Amino acid sequence: MDIRGSIEGRASEILTDEAIAFLTALHRRFNQRRLELLARRADRQTQIDQGVLPGFLPETADVRSAEWRVAAPPADLQDRRVEITGPVERKMMINALNSGATTFMADFEDSYTPSWENVLDGQINAYDAVRKTIRLEADSGKVYELGNELATLLVRPRGWHLEEIHLVVDGEPMSGSLVDAGLYLFHNAGELLSRGSGPYFYLPKLESHLEARLWNDVFVFAQDQLGIPQGSVRATVLIETVLAAFEMDEILYELRDHSAGLNAGRWDYIFSVIKKFRNDSSRLLPDRSQINMMVPFMRSYTELLVKTCHRRGAHAMGGMSAFIPNRLDQEVTDRAMEKVREDKRREAGDGFDGTWVAHPGLVAVAQAEFDAVLGDRPNQIDRQRPEVAIEAADLLDTTVEGGQVTLDGVRTNVNVGILYLESWLSGNGAAALYNLMEDAATAEISRSQIWQWVHAGARAADGSTITADLVRAIADEEMQAIAHLVGAERFATGRFEQARRIFEDVALSDDFEDFLTIPAYEQLTNEKEPA
Repeated sequence: MDIRGSIEGRASEILTDEAIAFLTALHRRFNQRRLELLARRADRQTQIDQGVLPGFLPETADVRSAEWRVAAPPADLQDRRVEITGPVERKMMINALNSGATTFMADFEDSYTPSWENVLDGQINAYDAVRKTIRLEADSGKVYELGNELATLLVRPRGWHLEEIHLVVDGEPMSGSLVDAGLYLFHNAGELLSRGSGPYFYLPKLESHLEARLWNDVFVFAQDQLGIPQGSVRATVLIETVLAAFEMDEILYELRDHSAGLNAGRWDYIFSVIKKFRNDSSRLLPDRSQINMMVPFMRSYTELLVKTCHRRGAHAMGGMSAFIPNRLDQEVTDRAMEKVREDKRREAGDGFDGTWVAHPGLVAVAQAEFDAVLGDRPNQIDRQRPEVAIEAADLLDTTVEGGQVTLDGVRTNVNVGILYLESWLSGNGAAALYNLMEDAATAEISRSQIWQWVHAGARAADGSTITADLVRAIADEEMQAIAHLVGAERFATGRFEQARRIFEDVALSDDFEDFLTIPAYEQLTNEKEPA
């Protein structure tokens, strides 16, 4: 392995010779399969562009019809009624573990900028969190440390598509997935088991059961290498791509000995629908603000997720409500709380076993709604939902009654996209913008909508045609608005111009970039000059 980044301070405790050997073994055994599966994604996109719509797979019909169940959840994953999520940043992890949530998903993915320093710091923070020694003394003198009642820890590694260019094996960059999961397993699996818990994961961006099979094989291999019992690893899969929605049974089956259920990753799911059908002008979605959980394709996929999970004895986890409290405006906070309350009430009523929040201030609100349905029960997996009957056409129904593309929607997408990318490039992958918590998933919606509207020649509600020139003109205006918002000094020292270049590149280029974080990562690591 060629290490192309500095190893300073406690990072040497993470990248030990033994850990490097473990990562090297993972790469040599699994990276070629990863690359083949990524190529398969491209082939499936070509088929969709040619009019071959996705559907339930005939070759796996026996898996869907057979009676089988995933392994029973471990004790500390029985009750997951409120999961808080956030990046593997030290202060965030302490606050999340102390938040009163039942579980905490520590994120190396969409809410975390994967700079080399961040990746290593995140592993150090996870190491300390597992051992309950994590502590922070802020510049102000305030001390952050763990209390007595802590959330159960889960970790989300980067998706299969992302690479870690600072770790090169046999001339190939390592998979970010294998780096994040591998280092966490190597350093913490045994310690977690000795404490009565285990190495628990969230798996993002899967597009097929074959990608779940790869993860399962990684877990089997890692457990053997580390000398821990098979089944120690548990993983919840985020169903956040439209293709994965057609393979939920199969994904659970592939991971059945290591499964902890499925999660309705709503924001990435919207992005996936736009992305997969980007060349189909009959499937244009309206402004992001008009796409709620009750539009047909969103309603269908969440209903199917609950039914599928409960039939297989698995947890069905609800999605993220992006609203966050505003400390300066109680009226805004009250409105946000009511929207969160309505969202979580719907999820609990639909049969979900738990839900996500992005801020400690929302834990009590979400918990109250699930307490009202669950009572003393840890979950409602026994609720089978036999009345739900979802067909392929239901998952593909992108009708949004009364939905419109508006110039305000274009403006919001440009503004939020630039602000988020600037935050990401500055090292913060979770940005509080306009009383919403934005991460890479919500930024992806913004840029992919612009791309689709421009390439389809979409007309806004006022009759305007959405063109690249119009988007650039709006970007000029929004850059001025952003400069006014953040102040002259912050604007001058920030990375706003670079963020705008990346946004326009991924929103207006002829070819659709699969993930905006790929060119952003190249910029971050100085692998490519700005466009």
